[in-house]
Amino acid sequence: METPEKQYQPIDCNYYDRLEAWATMQTLCVLSFHDEDGHPQEVTARITNLYTLNKAEYLQLDNGLVLRLDRLLSVNGIPLPGVC
Repeated sequence: METPEKQYQPIDCNYYDRLEAWATMQTLCVLSFHDEDGHPQEVTARITNLYTLNKAEYLQLDNGLVLRLDRLLSVNGIPLPGVC
């Protein structure tokens, strides 16, 4: 049975700007995040797209993975701060 997704918590605006810069510069990033089951994961990839869908923000990586931004723990060793 599918559990409902917790309500999206917007990330810090300055951190979002950083994500946009890494995407624009095509920087290879190390992303740490919680998967859908709450387990910590890490992946190295380039951010290819940032977008909003159903009032939640997402990023897409060049390996095809899509992450909801409030699941991020850190990118390139920089921890995600509080909400905007």
